[in-house]
Amino acid sequence: MTFSAPTGPAGFVPGADRGRPPVPGDLALPVAGRKLLTAPGGHLPRVGDLPSGIDWVPVGTLDGVPAWAAETADPESLPGRWRGWRGLAAELPEPLATLAGRALAVVTWRRTHRWCGACRAELADVPGETARRCPGCDLYVPLPLSVAVLVAITRPGRAGGPDELLLVRHAYGPTELWALVAGFVEAGESLEAAAHREVGEEVGLTIGRPAYVDSQPWAISGPGTLLAGFTATVTEPDAEPMVDGKELTQARWFPVNALPAELPPAYSISRWLIDAVAAGR
Repeated sequence: MTFSAPTGPAGFVPGADRGRPPVPGDLALPVAGRKLLTAPGGHLPRVGDLPSGIDWVPVGTLDGVPAWAAETADPESLPGRWRGWRGLAAELPEPLATLAGRALAVVTWRRTHRWCGACRAELADVPGETARRCPGCDLYVPLPLSVAVLVAITRPGRAGGPDELLLVRHAYGPTELWALVAGFVEAGESLEAAAHREVGEEVGLTIGRPAYVDSQPWAISGPGTLLAGFTATVTEPDAEPMVDGKELTQARWFPVNALPAELPPAYSISRWLIDAVAAGR
């Protein structure tokens, strides 16, 4: 199977360089809770558009332009519109959506990792890194990365019909959508092993060796989440999925030429995988 996914954030480079202070033309990403500020027209604001005195944190560059994030406890004091990442990602080009996700991740991590978990001292920033270190016990605290796998599971069509794709409905999140089997990777587990385990746990099926397709940073599931997408074929084509009603509420086989309309949004790797399978790539 060949696959052609949207290209990655070609103009976006994550970073933590404080080599120079913010200037008015730099990109600005204020964060309040789980929302980000947008300027009129839905664009990201510039540092010069906002009041002075904000404690900016570097998050990288976009086409060479430095980008800065900051947490605000008084969102009403800043001009613009506050929006969740899901809404932004549905409208912004991919590099901007990825940058917004990183800003949300960095600010959330800094808020929740201020104190050392070993000796309770206040952590200090590590220059040039998205990390903190304890001045008391030297504990090193980088921004954690949580990896999850998604698996587009197929089986041969019956009686010469089109191949079928397994879609599921989750008991949480957007419960109306038909999506893919997914789950977080455990410590000491490979991506492929996680794919086998999640498929077995969630729908009671066994699959052949998963084939890696692509990955995507994902700001909805929490700070520092990376999704890794796979395709796989069931080892027993006549097997039917079984759900326990806890994580999933439904699981069904759909012919790839008759998929339901309630699918994940176009900016998600889940949809990339579904569209690729449906197109026979």
